[in-house]
Amino acid sequence: MTIEKSSKPSIIAIDGFAGSGKSTAGALLAHDLGYLYFDTGVMYRAVTWAALDQQIEPGNEAQVSSLAENLIIEVEPDGPADGRQYTVRANGRDVTWEIRRPEIETYVSRVASYPRVRRALTRQQRRIAAAGCVVMVGRDIGTVVLPDADLKIFMQASPEERAWRRYQEALRQNKPANLDDILAAIISRDKQDQENPVSPTVPAKDAIVINTDGLTIEAVLDRLKALIDC
Repeated sequence: MTIEKSSKPSIIAIDGFAGSGKSTAGALLAHDLGYLYFDTGVMYRAVTWAALDQQIEPGNEAQVSSLAENLIIEVEPDGPADGRQYTVRANGRDVTWEIRRPEIETYVSRVASYPRVRRALTRQQRRIAAAGCVVMVGRDIGTVVLPDADLKIFMQASPEERAWRRYQEALRQNKPANLDDILAAIISRDKQDQENPVSPTVPAKDAIVINTDGLTIEAVLDRLKALIDC
């Protein structure tokens, strides 16, 4: 049943580090509310994928920024029944799973640190949120993209917990994975995200922090819905 929108926050911002559960929980929450779900992280991953695909060095800020300003990124709410939450297209190509490759994880924080890249994608994100009734998920939504969001949530979990989740996800998809490598990548990315000079990943001052260690996705969803229904 769709929850009545009139008494609910129109714009919900959910931030957190990679693997904290924010994307899955955010998608379920949006579904229950009948809201639009939008994961902004896929936009930065799509730019990173496009740079590598076009053999642009991720460290070349000028070229990557120009690419971001011209790349057409589409996020669709459906797609093949292969476990995806949504379908991501970059210039028309389905890159939903390609943007989850380990090499994307390696470079996406660097790409996301470029001011021109962030400005280009932030403009698109704000335009989407302007219509209201949206659950927007990312790493700086409550602090930078939508500082006036009606409800701000920051989700966190230990690096070990998040690495285990990513490892299990890879196994379910029959993809080769090494738990130690995943953990090292997460720790490295956390450091980059926290030290991002443009928009570091930190909770907004008025955000509600939820630690998801040891929680099922159902339990996390219950906590989010309790915040909205209170």
